[in-house]
Amino acid sequence: MTDVDVTPQQTTTSLTGIRLALHLEGLAALVASVALYAEFGQSWLLFVVLLFAPDLAFIPYMLNAELGRKIYNVVHWYVLPLLLGTAAVLTDWSLGIALALIWSAHISLDRTIGYGLKYPGDFKDTHLQHV
Repeated sequence: MTDVDVTPQQTTTSLTGIRLALHLEGLAALVASVALYAEFGQSWLLFVVLLFAPDLAFIPYMLNAELGRKIYNVVHWYVLPLLLGTAAVLTDWSLGIALALIWSAHISLDRTIGYGLKYPGDFKDTHLQHV
């Protein structure tokens, strides 16, 4: 049985095959996001202050688990910071570029350590593993 053939509850904590590739992909995206942020010369204070801001998407879980899961997943989906970053580059909006790179770095950090998009049910069931 391979990692892609199992449910989140059946995954183990070992990093092999596809799971290892997904963690390394997260690490590569994290390094790229931080390197690009450094290249753009934005405030490191802004970076530190906002790095974990996307985790505020956890708050709706306290009100409604299903709604919280959906909001968390949208906020932790690479598409939104990529769209923001693209629009910011095209309009020469430096703050937008910085925000997109910080957002991407956050998602990448999560992926590196094994936090992924949430499945319905247990908050700990993600597309990467059961944490």
